[in-house]
Amino acid sequence: MAEMVGPRLYSCCNCRNHVALHDDIISKAFQGRNGRAFLFSHAMNVSMGPKEDRNLMTGLHTVADVYCSDCREVLGWKYERAYEESQKYKEGKFILEKSKIVKENW
Repeated sequence: MAEMVGPRLYSCCNCRNHVALHDDIISKAFQGRNGRAFLFSHAMNVSMGPKEDRNLMTGLHTVADVYCSDCREVLGWKYERAYEESQKYKEGKFILEKSKIVKENW
């Protein structure tokens, strides 16, 4: 009998809370604070910190840190606003750092 497997997920590296679906990855070619990061269209079971302007590699953005809703581990950030026209596609999207998430159901 075939084994039932759920969707491929990413979980918080600290507490294994499900935070994103593999199908929501837009790009794996991003840089986080601590190395590689993935750009996701959605995230779940996360909370946001206050919005702040940050000068990132691609220019000035308004971002909010993203925390695991269970253990409060900082996982990345959410792009709230991009000031440069070429970066507008990031607005409303989430950066999750590869070192802060683990694969589930792979």
